[in-house]
Amino acid sequence: MKVVVRVKLLPTPVQAAALEATLTACNEAATWAASVAFETNTYRSLPLRKHTYQEIKTR
Repeated sequence: MKVVVRVKLLPTPVQAAALEATLTACNEAATWAASVAFETNTYRSLPLRKHTYQEIKTR
């Protein structure tokens, strides 16, 4: 059985800024990882992680 719950976030301005920065960083990392996947023809999760994990963690 699935339970679906709707949640409305009401962050403070400081929390909203932190959330936006986090989402932006995640989006940039995902975009970069996708480009690495395309360049190396590596599309499976584990092999792609070997190419990208350390760089994303450093950034």
